[in-house]
Amino acid sequence: MTRDDLIVATRQLIDEGDRLRASPSLASLQVWLQRSDDLLATAWGSMDRYHLAWLMVGKPKGIVRGRPMTADEEAAYVREVAEQKTAALRMSLDAVERQGMPFVGETGGAGFGPGATATEAEGANAAPARAPDRPPDRAGLPVDPALAERLAEARRQADAHLDHDAPRAPRPEKMQR
Repeated sequence: MTRDDLIVATRQLIDEGDRLRASPSLASLQVWLQRSDDLLATAWGSMDRYHLAWLMVGKPKGIVRGRPMTADEEAAYVREVAEQKTAALRMSLDAVERQGMPFVGETGGAGFGPGATATEAEGANAAPARAPDRPPDRAGLPVDPALAERLAEARRQADAHLDHDAPRAPRPEKMQR
């Protein structure tokens, strides 16, 4: 999947999520959730229960148990889940489009992100030339000299504190109970 394909598909799913919120349908929600799950798994890898719990996708505040939902409850459920999943899709779009993050299913293409022109970053209507994708470094992050220097400084500061877990002074006998 190219970066451009991911951006287009994510925008389409966001639009569909907005339509679901405006006109809720449980059957449409189920199809949309499967399509969005498939896209996110292709781009970022499969999501386990921890990720889904962290995103709070599909965990509505007022869960109905032990009886069928009324039409109003079903509509509220569809709206809430669509809102949550659309938020996750917006984060994915931001990561791939604005932040230029590499993704699991990437096969090439061009996108915004680090190295893009100021016009692109501002989202101008003109179609300026796009910056090509950059290969990730061995840690999987796009090459960024400022980030590399901040990381090196953080490592130097951490090295200065390696002895923090070492025993300090002998503890009095009565405090060692």
